[in-house]
Amino acid sequence: MSTEPTLNADTIEQTKQQIRGLVSEIAQLSKSELEAEAYYPAFLEKVVSALAAVGGAVWVIREGRRLDLAYQIKMSETLLDSDSEDARRHFGLLSQAIASGEPHLIPPQSGGGDDQAIGNPTRSLLVLAPLRSDNQVEGLVEIFQRPDAQPVTQRGYLKFVVQMCELASEWLKTRKLRQISDRHSLWAQADHFARMVHENLDLRETAYTIVNEGRRIIGCDRVSVGIMYGRKCKIEAVSGQDTIENRSNIVHHLGQLATRVIATGESLWYDGSMDDLPPQVEESLHEYIDESHTRMLALLPLRRPKRSGDVRQTVTGEADEESNLANEIVGALVVEQIESRLPEPVLRSRTDLVYEHAARAITNSIDVNRIFLMPVWRTVGKSRWLVSARTLPKTVVITAAILTLLLMLAFFKKDFNIQSRGSLQPVVKRDVFVPIDGEVLELRVRDKQQVEKDELLVVLRNADLQVNYQQVVGDLLSAQEQLSSAEYALLNQRGLSESERIQKQSEARALAERVRALKLQQALLEEKRAMLEVRAPIAGEVMIPWEVERSLERRPVGMGQVLMTIADPTGDWELELNMRESRSGKIRAARNNEAWRQRYPEAGERVSYILATDPETDYQGTLRDVKDVIEIDDPEVGPIVKMKVDIKREDIGQPHPGSTVTAKVYCGRRAIGYVWFHEAWEWFQSNVVFYLS
Repeated sequence: MSTEPTLNADTIEQTKQQIRGLVSEIAQLSKSELEAEAYYPAFLEKVVSALAAVGGAVWVIREGRRLDLAYQIKMSETLLDSDSEDARRHFGLLSQAIASGEPHLIPPQSGGGDDQAIGNPTRSLLVLAPLRSDNQVEGLVEIFQRPDAQPVTQRGYLKFVVQMCELASEWLKTRKLRQISDRHSLWAQADHFARMVHENLDLRETAYTIVNEGRRIIGCDRVSVGIMYGRKCKIEAVSGQDTIENRSNIVHHLGQLATRVIATGESLWYDGSMDDLPPQVEESLHEYIDESHTRMLALLPLRRPKRSGDVRQTVTGEADEESNLANEIVGALVVEQIESRLPEPVLRSRTDLVYEHAARAITNSIDVNRIFLMPVWRTVGKSRWLVSARTLPKTVVITAAILTLLLMLAFFKKDFNIQSRGSLQPVVKRDVFVPIDGEVLELRVRDKQQVEKDELLVVLRNADLQVNYQQVVGDLLSAQEQLSSAEYALLNQRGLSESERIQKQSEARALAERVRALKLQQALLEEKRAMLEVRAPIAGEVMIPWEVERSLERRPVGMGQVLMTIADPTGDWELELNMRESRSGKIRAARNNEAWRQRYPEAGERVSYILATDPETDYQGTLRDVKDVIEIDDPEVGPIVKMKVDIKREDIGQPHPGSTVTAKVYCGRRAIGYVWFHEAWEWFQSNVVFYLS
């Protein structure tokens, strides 16, 4: 009997130590910076454990003084069912306790006589204590305790819970201060963001400011802005990117997705589920997710804010019948989370803040950029310093110089010459072609060698031709022998019947016809064999490119291929000009305009040229012929017109065929500005004026 009190005392002391430890843990927990989702479960579990209670609940007051369950332990199902009578009575009891702001002990099954009255519908003792912060009730802690304890013990329960709520109040104060600090920081960022996005009216700079500053405010991984051009949305800026490549897969798919979402007129919030999306949007979203690996995406159409008098209405991403139904969609705001995990309420509230300023800034920038000749007005506005008192003299001098230069360009004239490149060629020259397919057996001449007309140049070999010739010769000899035998038989065999004689005569005639055909084939093949010897068409000098000369022997060649050129360097020479098609029209006009020719007799005829081997000497020639056919001689130059120029043989000394020349065709006199800038003016006419007209 003497040991029982000792055991009870030890048990009591051990229990007290456990309670003190739990209280200490709750105190440390209340000093932490846990979020409400983590703090309330840990706090309630420790309080319930310290009181050895059946269960408990933490209730918090939301916006609009709405009471909401934050966390519960072993709460009755009937109390969780908001439609049950017990839940209504219980909720009324909690509301009354919060309104009083005092702790309460509510006996089980207590309340008014009416079933509709508030009260405790449970079989547990309810221990209620308010959660306070700055003398305001922020919530309520409810403990479900066994009702068989003594009144003194029950009051101890209430006192303990009140003390724990005081510790929780410290956490509430710290949390509220942290929220105030975060809110102050957010508003400071929002103020900075608003000033930045409305600071500049340039559309591209505004878009880049929105994506980079907006990403900092939202705290997401990527923000993009698209601008509407007609019915398509083009991605104009992406956060963290100085420039964007519109041909990249990610930018292309994002632009396509934005275009299709804007066509629906509704915002898109994607968090992994594609249910209830239109097929076109779902397809584009799937393609973009595959490229970007985005976990969460918000795509909001940027609507033009609607004005009501002098006050603008609230901007939203959705179409609204009263305010935004007819609003023009000017672009899209895209917010993405790839690795970050912001809570949805935080993401939506911060996105709304960025959206409102972005819609207004983009709309203002678009309106300003639509003003006629806006780049000109900007330049004029930035140039006001030119007419200030200090810089006015310099401005006058520079303006006078520019006007003088413009007058000179417009009224002073100089020779108008059209430049072209070409080559120096002898007038008498002939290309040597391959008359028949074959293989070069022997090259009898070398470059720059003098040859006479019909002199042998190249010997070809055609194995197939040789085989055919030998076969025809053999067939011809055989046919001639058979014909001789048939004729001898007709003359010397006298015992033949009439029918046999007629048969022999027919055979002889057939053989004679075959001999004539074979002789004709032999003659044709001999003509082809004669073609295997390529001879000079004229007397002159051989011109063979160096690389061709080195590789010509034992080389297969085809009929019509140019082997070499025979030219007469002792005769007359001429220039072959490759005039650009765009320049040839001015030469034709100068040659065909009689009034212009009377004013400038040499227009379209006089040619000045220099040789690449002697650029210091200027020679003169006369334009003789302009071809009507356009050719593609040089892919880099483009379409050309070939022209022939007569020159004096004694001017060029010892010329080299094919020497490069640079020539100028005289086309009269024109204003200096036209002479210098006529090609730029023609480009402007064909590439700008034509498309605008």
